[in-house]
Amino acid sequence: MMEFEEKTIHKESIYEGNIVNVSVHDVTLPNGKTSKREIINHPGAVAVIAVTEEYKLVMVRQYRKALEKEIIEIPAGKLEKEEPPIQSAARELEEETGYKTESLTKVTSFYTSPGFADEIIHLYEAGKLKEGETYTDDDEFVEVMEVSLEEAEDLIEEERIHDAKTMFAVQYLKLKRLD
Repeated sequence: MMEFEEKTIHKESIYEGNIVNVSVHDVTLPNGKTSKREIINHPGAVAVIAVTEEYKLVMVRQYRKALEKEIIEIPAGKLEKEEPPIQSAARELEEETGYKTESLTKVTSFYTSPGFADEIIHLYEAGKLKEGETYTDDDEFVEVMEVSLEEAEDLIEEERIHDAKTMFAVQYLKLKRLD
């Protein structure tokens, strides 16, 4: 069986920021040739599938500068240094939506763009929600929404829900409902 590992022979840091770091790697390919890889390092993130007693999905509407548009997403955010993902998930849910949860169950983890980034999202499902108050970061502006699965599917069609983690969450809930 062929080995596909690429070995880094030189690494140059291009940018170090608050959220991401960017580097260029010179690599040796499996066939012995060399190439360059531009890599984005990210601390990782969490996302939360939160459903009310009325079976409404708790979401946030916010502007995403990289997309130059507003989209509707499940609550999510980056991991803080040395904070366990489950703790980050509870924190992000409460900060963005005001909801607290009595239980979080890990659904899965996945890489967002493995061709150039190491960002991993840890996805949790929240149980037994209790309403509270939001307290977003100073540079974060969100509107909390509660939508049915049918409304979420319409929002996907309209490209108002337009990110993979939220589409995954909607599909997860649809499949779970079929059980």
